[in-house]
Amino acid sequence: MNVVARTPASASTLASAQAAEVCNAKLAAAAPAGCRRTHAGTRQSVKSLVLPEVSSRALFFRFLEVGLSGFGGVMPIAHRSLVERHQWLSEAEFTEMLSMAQVLPGPNIVNITIMVGRKFGGWRGALAAFCGLLLMPMVIVILLAVVYARLSDLAVVQHAFTGVAASASGLVLAMGFKMARAVPRGIAMMAIALIAFVAIGVLRLPLMWVLAAMAPVAIAIAWMTRTR
Repeated sequence: MNVVARTPASASTLASAQAAEVCNAKLAAAAPAGCRRTHAGTRQSVKSLVLPEVSSRALFFRFLEVGLSGFGGVMPIAHRSLVERHQWLSEAEFTEMLSMAQVLPGPNIVNITIMVGRKFGGWRGALAAFCGLLLMPMVIVILLAVVYARLSDLAVVQHAFTGVAASASGLVLAMGFKMARAVPRGIAMMAIALIAFVAIGVLRLPLMWVLAAMAPVAIAIAWMTRTR
């Protein structure tokens, strides 16, 4: 039987390593809560830099599922699929993409679909996600349009569409509350959100004018907050 003797050098190295571990544990326990949160946030940021491997095929079928499930509102379904179920995006990443999608021309969900596909698969991923999102809904909408043209006068059909609209409103509100948790909190940001809500939802002002007025202010406040 071979016996490996521990040399003084290796013993001192092991002792130094153990002492360093104990010291780091004591420092972590004694550090302020803010520092611990900062280190945790740094680890989370580094983790988020590693993109999951998503194929164009997976993009096509995931967005096909989103398109088939999005009766009355596709955005909450996309949020649940991308952030909660498959965790391709973080809450903050989805919020940033949605903000950009609202500024760009075109439907928000189509803009997000192209951005997500481009993020994981380049132009092929963007094309696959786009086709998956619109393929089956286009077929279903054509069929429903034919049926609705013949049955739109029935009270049952009108009540059904009213129920779908109410469900869509609830889904949008739920998604908004979840996304709000990822937005930096502060009096200034809350004031901007409230002003934008009143301007668009209550006063019915044009969206582009509200964005043109509020976006520079919000960007400036966010930039000043980050540099402190």
